[in-house]
Amino acid sequence: MLQRYFLSIFISLFFCSCYNKNLKEASEEDKILSKKIFDEEQAKHDFDGPYQGTPLSMKLLDSILTLDPNNCEALRSYSVPYLKRGMPHKWKPLFDKAVACDPKTWQPWRGYLYLWFYRDYKKAIEDFDASDILTPNFVDSPQGHSVDYWRGIAYLGLKDYKNAAHYFNTHIARVREDSGEDWVEPSAFLYLGITYFEDSKFKKARINIEKALRYFQNVSADSHYYRALLYLEEGEYHEAIAATNKAIDDYKNGYYSKRAYVEEIRQIYPQQLLRLKKLIAARMVKNK
Repeated sequence: MLQRYFLSIFISLFFCSCYNKNLKEASEEDKILSKKIFDEEQAKHDFDGPYQGTPLSMKLLDSILTLDPNNCEALRSYSVPYLKRGMPHKWKPLFDKAVACDPKTWQPWRGYLYLWFYRDYKKAIEDFDASDILTPNFVDSPQGHSVDYWRGIAYLGLKDYKNAAHYFNTHIARVREDSGEDWVEPSAFLYLGITYFEDSKFKKARINIEKALRYFQNVSADSHYYRALLYLEEGEYHEAIAATNKAIDDYKNGYYSKRAYVEEIRQIYPQQLLRLKKLIAARMVKNK
C-alpha cells in the first residue's frame, strides 16, 4: 500500500512542476510518510552526494515536500543544488523555510553559507550569534568547525581584527581544554596568524604561523607564504626567499588552502608567490 501510494505521487509529479510551498499543513499521516520516504531515499542515494541535484533526486524531493511542505531536512536538501548553481532567488526562500521550521539545526548552517557562498559576513555573524541563543549550552559546528571558528573568519573578512582574534582564540582554547592542542585544526592557527599579521602584531603572528606549520607537518603553502612575509618585515631576506620557495613547492604539490565551489578567504595564488619572490630579491639588492 505504501509503495503504491508513493509511486502514484511520484508518477504524477514527474510530468509537472510539483513542489508548492503554499500547500496547507500536512496531516500527521503525510508527515510520517514524508519523513519515511526521505530517510529511505537518503540512505539509498544520499541527497548530498553525487546524486545531489540530479533530475531524479529533485523529483523525489518534490514528492516528499508535496506530502509535507515543512519537512525541514528535505527543504534543505532541495535548496542546496540551487545554491551551488548560483541561483539565490531559488535557494534562499527554501533554506529560509528550513531555518524557520528547525532553527537549531539550520540557522548556523545558513550562516556558513552566507559566509562562504555570498561573503555576507554580517548576516553570517547574525546567524552564528543566534545559534548561541538557540543552543546556550552547546557550541554548534556546521561543516565540522565551531561557530567560533566561522565567526573568526567572518570578522577577518570584515577586517575586524579584534573580534576575529577573539573568536579564533576562543575556538582554540575550547578544543585545547577538551582534547589537547594537537586536536586543533592547523587552519585555526593559520587564520589567527593571518589576523595578527594584518593587524601588524607580528610577534603573535609568528607564534601562530609556526604552530600552523608544526601541525601541518611543515607542508603548507599558505603558512610558508606568511612566514616569508614575516621574515620580510624583519629584514631577514635569505630566510624570506627560502620560505617563499617552500611555499611555491608546496603549492605545486597541491598543499594549499582551497575549497570546493568557492574561493578560500585569503586564498593565495602562484602569481602572489612569484611577486613576493621578486619583491624580496629587490629588497635584498636595495639593502646591500
